[in-house]
Amino acid sequence: MNHLSQIAAKLPEYHLDAMLVSSAPGEFYATGLHGEGYAVVTPGGTRYITDSRYTEAAQETVGPYAEVCIVGEKGYFTLINEFLEQHNVKKLGIEDGYMSLGQYDSMKEKLKADLCYANGLITSLRATKDEEEFTRMVKAQEITDAAFTEICKFIQPGMTEAEIAARLVYEMLRRGAQRVSFDPIVASGPNGSRPHAVPGERRVQKGEFITMDFGCVYEGYCSDMTRTVALGEIDDDKKKVYETVLKAQLAGIAASRAGVSGKDIDGAARKVIADAGYGRFFGHGYGHSVGIEIHEAPNANARNEEPMPVGAMVSAEPGIYIPGQFGVRIEDVVRMEEGGVTDITHSPKELIIL
Repeated sequence: MNHLSQIAAKLPEYHLDAMLVSSAPGEFYATGLHGEGYAVVTPGGTRYITDSRYTEAAQETVGPYAEVCIVGEKGYFTLINEFLEQHNVKKLGIEDGYMSLGQYDSMKEKLKADLCYANGLITSLRATKDEEEFTRMVKAQEITDAAFTEICKFIQPGMTEAEIAARLVYEMLRRGAQRVSFDPIVASGPNGSRPHAVPGERRVQKGEFITMDFGCVYEGYCSDMTRTVALGEIDDDKKKVYETVLKAQLAGIAASRAGVSGKDIDGAARKVIADAGYGRFFGHGYGHSVGIEIHEAPNANARNEEPMPVGAMVSAEPGIYIPGQFGVRIEDVVRMEEGGVTDITHSPKELIIL
């Protein structure tokens, strides 16, 4: 998998002669390789520069599509400059969103071209997943769904949040995940009111919620899901909150399709929660895009007035968090399409009582 031709085709739109791909996610998107190198993409070809640790991998993965250079005494910037000169590059796009001020200063000093902020060139391409990317994300979600099925059999009163989180990791890895896409969140009882709670030594108890937010990476692409389950019977207040969150998520999904703004999708879910009287307890955005990274653009939140592109993979994750008491979040990932969405998350959303 590589997207070198797509990057090259986008250069005129940004008035660039070449694009320098230097970030880890950009490198993987461009070349299909998780290495540590630079790709210089021009309309006439690409040079990929890495070190000797990745010689064979680069030749196998990138070699059929680009010139591969192994850095030696000349160094990265010398090899980049040689290629820029060969292709008469005057304006060089950079991934400004992924570099420190020090990295930028070093490039500005050593590269013989005008550096142009062009982070949007690659992120806009990454926003729309092609069929190969979609297939990988579906597989990552299948692994995650299977882990959820197993964890529901595993959880018992008295277990710690940390134990449950560790088991989630194990269940995903043993099914073929490369790694987790982020550290799992397991939040029980009053910890559930913290959207990004860190699993600890608190022991789960009957009569309370357990929120689990987790995902994995399969062939470079992430999954992301959240389910809130009840351990034993719960009271009516908790049931009402759960049903409200579920209705909000379904409303957000129903409003989702390519061409609709992130703000409008967020608003559809937020209205359900506000109308039920819980508006002040839903503070974060409805969703974010997922792909090579667990958080990508575009977002489905109140600040994004841009239309969603076809093929964007976006989380649907409203929540209600009542401080010091409990919280509920339900999350799927959906693909934006012209007439609606495809939901790739297949775990049950109805309240599960363990």
